[in-house]
Amino acid sequence: MSSTLHTVGSYVPDGLLPKWLLFLSIVSIGNTVQSYVSLAGTREVYAGPASRSTPSVAPPGTASKQHTSPVTELSARTFGTWTALSSIVRLYAAYNIHDPVVYQLALWTYGLAFAHFTSEWLIFGTARWGRGLAGPLFVATLTPLWMLAQYSDYVR
Repeated sequence: MSSTLHTVGSYVPDGLLPKWLLFLSIVSIGNTVQSYVSLAGTREVYAGPASRSTPSVAPPGTASKQHTSPVTELSARTFGTWTALSSIVRLYAAYNIHDPVVYQLALWTYGLAFAHFTSEWLIFGTARWGRGLAGPLFVATLTPLWMLAQYSDYVR
């Protein structure tokens, strides 16, 4: 497996940013699969308000553990599909980092992710600060800043 990843990574243009974009694409594909097979990871991101008194009903086939997350099977799959689409755009950017259109499209995926996660946290209250939200928000904040700082180094 390690040699396969090394081979795939060897086609990425030089520089840390394209490798980072490739890494995030691979991780995102894993998140996509997880969103389709389990609600646990998506519910960790969208944990719901901290003090919600109404118990929620567990989906069929899962433990009846009480949670405050608004995530349903449909919303998890929708999130997984959105993640897959973003992953594909970012994968293209990793391999075509010098193309301004692809670079800008990848940048937009991070901008949208940042707006989405921030609004779900601060406006809608479906996400709350914690382990589940920290990773996506960290990536959606630092990666576009890095991409903007490196734009002229990569785009031709």
